[in-house]
Amino acid sequence: MLALSVKTYYDIINALCQDRLHGMNKSAQKMVRKGAFFAMTERNLTMLTDFYEFTMANGYFEKGIGNRRAYFDMFFRRVPDGGGYAIMAGVEQLIEYFNNLHFSEEDIAYLRSRKCFSESFLNYLRDFEFECDVWAVPEGTPVFPGEPLVTVAGPMIQAQFVETMILLTINHQTLIATKANRITRAAEGRTVLEFGSRRAQGYDGAILGARAAYIGGCQGTACVLSDRDYKIPAGGTMAHSWVQMFDSEYDAFRTYCESYPANAVLLVDTYNTLKSGIPNAIRAFNDVLKPMGITKCGIRLDSGDMSYLTKEARRMLDEAGWESCKITCSNSLDEYIIQDLLLQGACIDSFGVGERLITAKSEPVFGGVYKLVAVERESGEIVPKIKVSENVSKITIPHFKKFYRFYDRTNGKALADYLCLYDETPDDTQPLTIFHPENTWKRKTLTNFRAENMMVPVFRAGELVYDLPPLKDIRKRCAEQLETLWPEVRRFENPHGYYVDLSNRLWDIRHDLLVNAGHSQIPEKQ
Repeated sequence: MLALSVKTYYDIINALCQDRLHGMNKSAQKMVRKGAFFAMTERNLTMLTDFYEFTMANGYFEKGIGNRRAYFDMFFRRVPDGGGYAIMAGVEQLIEYFNNLHFSEEDIAYLRSRKCFSESFLNYLRDFEFECDVWAVPEGTPVFPGEPLVTVAGPMIQAQFVETMILLTINHQTLIATKANRITRAAEGRTVLEFGSRRAQGYDGAILGARAAYIGGCQGTACVLSDRDYKIPAGGTMAHSWVQMFDSEYDAFRTYCESYPANAVLLVDTYNTLKSGIPNAIRAFNDVLKPMGITKCGIRLDSGDMSYLTKEARRMLDEAGWESCKITCSNSLDEYIIQDLLLQGACIDSFGVGERLITAKSEPVFGGVYKLVAVERESGEIVPKIKVSENVSKITIPHFKKFYRFYDRTNGKALADYLCLYDETPDDTQPLTIFHPENTWKRKTLTNFRAENMMVPVFRAGELVYDLPPLKDIRKRCAEQLETLWPEVRRFENPHGYYVDLSNRLWDIRHDLLVNAGHSQIPEKQ
């Protein structure tokens, strides 16, 4: 795992390699930088792909069309949990992946052993160098179905090959960031900590899941590695084993208070929360913290009826003069349980959320897909491509495109998103009529709005051109961008559908392609 940001690594590499870079041509400089990058990261995920990426690449190469420029979009069709939006995440890890793309001799030997690839193709892979253009939605941005989250343009072999890792990376982190945002919103301003490492699907699921959860709104994590590598505040106190290790519950609490007087949070449910746990916690606070003048402390509950227990705990702590003692709850929480607990008047100051966050247990798959949308002829003409299905929701939106978000200039609220061709720029100084892509009679004319291009260039011809912001700034962007959405869109149950519309030119191209394909469910523009 990277301990520093990609930009920081590149700064270091450039500093270390200045002498070597001097006098080299651009290609040679690039190889030196990449070599240094490999040495520092020591992680190459090039072979983490589906086998058909190699069979297709070999076929393209043998037919002489491997360098034909192609355009791919990564997008999703439906928000998990019936929500109104998703939170984009995972761009930093995509950058790491693209910068590390290369085939080792071990990789080449393995592919040769499969006896289905030509030697000339293997030699091509040996000299492989990523040369694509990449655009992406910045991390922390609310996104909606049908929108390109990542667009890759470049030689067909390359643009096709990166499919698996783009989907793996963006699907996972976007899923967890989205779930974390739902949970933190349910907490209504109370602290939410990610506690899911031990239940995550693998160590990357734990480490990067914590990163995504932080973007989505969690204030910290239990995962130490995520703190070391991504500066996500890690914290924790004790397990039940600490309490069991001592001769008595009181001895366990007293010892912990003596060891960590500035951060004494005691787990009170090992034996009996109300009859022994809280009384012994109060006794330890009185004996150790009070003489030191310390009033900052806490208790944690990990079992039982949280509504009843926290209300009783609050009463007992207040009566003992520990009004400032905070109450933390954990144990299989999600947004709905948290919401219900608060509606019932539970006295909870913070939540530790584990398995249902780190695995997005209620809907653990983010259905992002990666589809070819255009190819380029030798003349430079971009030819749109479409994937047609009798299932209307699976019909793709063709062509090389971008999308804008329209904001009301009066209140800053997001009005709609607008997908258009790569060479279109909506004029936000004039009224603009948008319409529903399927039910075209649904129209609205926007005035006094601001248009913002939601995709940023990340790579140009394989060269990194994006300054990745610090993680705390990504998290801040998420919070700020969410405030631009109407409360109706943010609603948990039956959220208002956010408008994602097509430009007239893009709609016409899609419609004509469907007509030519003989599709039977073609809407007409009204």
